[in-house]
Amino acid sequence: MDDEVLHREVIAAAVIARAEELGGFVPVDELADFPLPDGSRRRLVDPGGGGIWNPREFVATLSIVTSPDGPYADREIEGGLYQYSYQKGPEGGKNLKLRAARERGLPLLRLHKARPSFYVPIYPVYVVDDNPITREFTLSLDEVLRVVHGAAVSPIEKAYAERLVQQRVHQPAFRARVLLAYRSQCTVCTLKHPDLLDAAHIVEDKHEAGVPEVSNGLSLCKLHHAAYDRRLVGISPDYRVHVNADLLEEVNGPMLRHGLQEMHGRVIDVPTARSERPDRQRLSLRYDEFLAG
Repeated sequence: MDDEVLHREVIAAAVIARAEELGGFVPVDELADFPLPDGSRRRLVDPGGGGIWNPREFVATLSIVTSPDGPYADREIEGGLYQYSYQKGPEGGKNLKLRAARERGLPLLRLHKARPSFYVPIYPVYVVDDNPITREFTLSLDEVLRVVHGAAVSPIEKAYAERLVQQRVHQPAFRARVLLAYRSQCTVCTLKHPDLLDAAHIVEDKHEAGVPEVSNGLSLCKLHHAAYDRRLVGISPDYRVHVNADLLEEVNGPMLRHGLQEMHGRVIDVPTARSERPDRQRLSLRYDEFLAG
């Protein structure tokens, strides 16, 4: 059993490292034949397109796929938990090894679909409950939240769970979708290093219009994200970059000159798909804040 846990840890670490290289996601074709540190290669997704992958030599499920628009009624529930439907088919089937993961307390690799053929890895995930009546498993994002669905959750536990889901599921998925839409480059300067790129909200997520959609996001390098958040750089509804007037007059070395001042008046690069381009109304709201600032 210890060897299987170690093997899972090695696989998950390699997948997460690869995702970090690419911008938070891994293409499904890589997951179908994934290279491991020891030089071997391993399939990490079901070749038939199912959501549960049970390698023959593993005593329990290795990975599961979750999708916000999949054919099952999978969903988040209170307490940082996730309801995951049994795979359709005859009684037992691939669900048996997922049940074994619960019985043995083994961690799973969750592959959350950011967009077709691209997945965000989340690890570890645990199976904490199994309901054969509703044909659903309950999953938890960490050991602290290993509670049976339906148990009372304190306000502190609830807040912790919500923060955990935001940090480990929602934020990485949003970043992956935005970077994929912007072809993994900064929309202002076209820097193409994913590890130096962020997914910035146009309208902050605490605002009612701050939904985690690509049209409310911008792919920005660390410099331009910080400048955008501090109202030193604004982007108008016509997709044009504006630099704070005082900053334009400042003299302070090549980074300021080339990294910020020369961006003034530039038109940003936007996604090819119109539905993913920055929403002009949200840009207007944020641009007004830049002008006021």
